Amino acid sequence: MITIEKLTESSVEKVRQILLTEEQVTFAGTAEEFLKSGTDTIALHIIKLKNEVVGFFKIDVGYTLGDEFFIENGLGLRAFAIDIKHQGKGLGTLCVKALFSYLKENYSSYSFMYLTVNCKNLSAFACYLKGGFKDTGKKYVAGAAGPQYIMQLKI
Repeated sequence: MITIEKLTESSVEKVRQILLTEEQVTFAGTAEEFLKSGTDTIALHIIKLKNEVVGFFKIDVGYTLGDEFFIENGLGLRAFAIDIKHQGKGLGTLCVKALFSYLKENYSSYSFMYLTVNCKNLSAFACYLKGGFKDTGKKYVAGAAGPQYIMQLKI
């Protein structure tokens, strides 16, 4: 069973053990970078399969894409990552689907969640579509990693 929860001190060492491919690090960063990235507007979360930490992501309540795309009453999903040894098993899609319930329960004052996914990262794009995100048909081109699809999930 997949569960999502806010990162706590007791899970920090487990997060440090999460490994990604070199290409995925380009898109999501390392576990260590993730652990250092929490702010007043960015909450760090973990993904568990049974009791094992298998991934992480950030929820950004101050999410913006500049003047290129208006974020309507929305949150941002950032640095969504699943450990390399758990990839290819459909967990990404299950996690994205579990995210919907988590958002309804914990972020109910928001109507949408947005994310950008690199145009080269077709497996992540497909995962988000299967999980319920919609392609807005627009691209974010100001990012350092190249053009990205802008996706939206109605909460």
